[in-house]
Amino acid sequence: MKELKNLVEISQFYGKQKSYVIAGGGNTSFKNNDHIWIKASGTSLATIDVNGFVQLDRVKLKKISTATYSENPFEREREVKDDLYAAIVNKETGLRPSVETSMHDAINYQYIVHTHPTLINGLLCAKKSKQVVVELFPENAIYIEYIDPGYTLFKKIELELNEYRKKHNSDPQVIFLENHGIFVSADSIDEIKQLYTEIESKIKNHTSGDPVTDEIKIDEKARIILPAIKMLMTGESPVILKTRYNTLIEKYIASHDAFFKISLPFTPDIIVYCKAKYLHVEINGTSESVIERFKSQLERFKNEFKYAPKVILIKGIGLIAVEENPRAAENVLDVYEDLMKISYYTENFGGPRFMTRDQIDFIDTWEVENYRRKVSKGTNAGSSTVANKIAIVTGAAQGFGEGIATTLFEKNANVVIADLNEAKGVELVEKLNSLNLKNKAIFFKTDVTNPESLKNLMFQTVTEFGGLDIFISNAGVLKAGSLEEMEPESFEFVTRVNYTGYYLCARYASEILKAQAKYKNDYFTDIIQINSKSGLKGSNKNFAYAGGKFGGIGLTQSFALELMPHKIKVNSICPGNLFEGPLWSDPKNGLFIQYLNAGKVPGAKTIEDVKRYYESQVPAGRGCRVEDVMKAIFYVIDQEYETGQAIPVTGGQIMLN
Repeated sequence: MKELKNLVEISQFYGKQKSYVIAGGGNTSFKNNDHIWIKASGTSLATIDVNGFVQLDRVKLKKISTATYSENPFEREREVKDDLYAAIVNKETGLRPSVETSMHDAINYQYIVHTHPTLINGLLCAKKSKQVVVELFPENAIYIEYIDPGYTLFKKIELELNEYRKKHNSDPQVIFLENHGIFVSADSIDEIKQLYTEIESKIKNHTSGDPVTDEIKIDEKARIILPAIKMLMTGESPVILKTRYNTLIEKYIASHDAFFKISLPFTPDIIVYCKAKYLHVEINGTSESVIERFKSQLERFKNEFKYAPKVILIKGIGLIAVEENPRAAENVLDVYEDLMKISYYTENFGGPRFMTRDQIDFIDTWEVENYRRKVSKGTNAGSSTVANKIAIVTGAAQGFGEGIATTLFEKNANVVIADLNEAKGVELVEKLNSLNLKNKAIFFKTDVTNPESLKNLMFQTVTEFGGLDIFISNAGVLKAGSLEEMEPESFEFVTRVNYTGYYLCARYASEILKAQAKYKNDYFTDIIQINSKSGLKGSNKNFAYAGGKFGGIGLTQSFALELMPHKIKVNSICPGNLFEGPLWSDPKNGLFIQYLNAGKVPGAKTIEDVKRYYESQVPAGRGCRVEDVMKAIFYVIDQEYETGQAIPVTGGQIMLN
C-alpha cells in the first residue's frame, strides 16, 4: 500500500532527527474512509516499518467521541483504552494504539505528524507563547492551552476543530499544543515537510540564535566521584551513570539562579524520562567534599520527593543520568539537554513557563506514560549474575578475550573492549550493539603496559557507565623459544605485557573499586586474571610466558590479601590450550607453527602433528573452549567467599595437589 510506505517514510524522516523526536516519542498516522493506521505506543519513529502501526476501524473508533465515561480521570482513561482496543482490526499483533488515536481520527487530513520540536517547544513553553503564535500564525492554525493529555485533550481539540470549521469551512493544518508539541496535517507528506519548514522559519526569525553545545572536558575528579555516586544510588540492583558536559550544560549549572531556569519540566515527555525534580550540586571542591555534599543533598532529595533523582548536575562534571541501563540513561541525557535548549529559546518569548504541580502529578501517575517509560527502557531476555554490571576485558578484540566479552554481553553485562587492535575492537562492538539489547558495548584503544593509557581507560569507562564491577585482565602475548633463541628484548616484552601489565591493570582498576566500596561496603567486585596452565606448571622452551604467568599467580594471591577488606575479590583462571583460537591456529604466527619451528614436539613434521600431540596430553581429549572458561569466571563472580585462587580449566591436564 503506497500510503503506508509514505507514512513510514515521513515517520522515519522526523523520527531520526533528535530536534523533533527524542526517546521514541512523537506520533504519526494515515487514514482513509474506513481505517486509520497510527504508530503503536512505545514504537520508535526512527526505525518504524509498516508493522509498527496499529490499524483501527474508524466506525468503532467514533464511539469514543459520543460515549459517556467515568468522572474519575484514571477510571475514565481505562474505559477509553478499552474502547480503543475494541476498534483494533487485528488484535493478534499485540500492538497498543496510541492514546492520541482519537485526536488523529478527528482531523480531516490523510497524514498527521505529531512531534515535539525543540525550537517550536521553545515558543510553546514560554510565557508569551499564545500571543506570539496568534501573531505569527493567524491563518490555518489553532492554539490549545495546556490540558491533561488523553481523553480530555481529545475533547478539547474536538471542540476547537468544530469551532474552526464553522468559521473556515475546513480543518486547520497546524495545531499548537501549549507545553507539549505540534500536530501538522496534510494530504501529502511533501506538504507536511513544507509546513514544518515554514513554521520553524517564522519562529527562527524571532530568536537570537541557537544554543551552543561545544563539548567540555569532564574534570578528572569524576574518576572517583562518579563511582561513589553510583554506589550511593545503587539499591537492590546496579545502576548506570552516563555523563555529558558541554557549554550549554555549563551555562545552566554555573549557579543556583541559572539552574532555576531548568529546575522543572516543560512537557510531559520530560516527566516520563527524567521525573519532575533534579539534583544540582553547586560545589566544585575536592572529590571528597563533592561526594559528601552530594550525599547530604541526596538524602534531603529522597526525603522530600520520595524518589531518587534521575538527573544530577555537578559543576566540573556536567549532566549525569541515572538509570537501570545505558539505553535509558542515554534517553535521560537527550531529553534533559532538550529541556535546556527549550529553556534557552523561551528567553526570546518572555521566559520559561514550567508545568504546574497538578499537571506534573497527573503525568507522573498516568498509566499510559508509565507504560511508555517501561517500553523505552527496552528489555533483555532473562537475567544473570552479571546483568547490567560493568566489565572491562583487556585483549578482547579476538581469541579468548573476544569470547569472554561476547558471552558477558549476551548475559546482559555492559562491556568495555580494551585492545590495541582498533579495527577488530570496533568491529566487535558494532556486532554486539547490533543485537539491540538494552546493555551496551564500547571500545577504547588500550596499551596495558602504559599507565596513562590505563588511566584513560578507567576514566572513559566511568564517564560512560558510572563505575566498574568486573575487570578481566586477559591481554597477553607469547613468544616461544629456548634459552639460546630467546633474545632479552623478547623476554622483556613478554614479561612487560603478561606480568607488569597485570599489575598496572589491577592498580588502576582497584582505585575505582575501592572508591565504590567506601560507599557501599556490602557490594562485591572482581579482578580476574586470565592466566594459563603454564602458570601452574613449567613449559618447555616457553619460559618467558610461563615465568610471567607464574608471577601473575603470585600477584593474584598478594592482591587478594590487600583488596578483600574492600570486598574486591581477585582470582586467576588458568585455561588449557585454546586450540581453536587464533593464538594457536593462525597459520603464520600461531603457536602450532611457532612450536613446530621451535622443535618443541620431537618428530613433528606438520602443524597437524603438533596439534595431535597437544590434544593427546589432555585427558578430556580436546582443547579448552571459551564456554569452559566462562563457567569458571561466572563461579568467581557469583560467590563471595573465594579469593586469591588459581583455578585450572584444563580438561584434567593439570591437577592440583
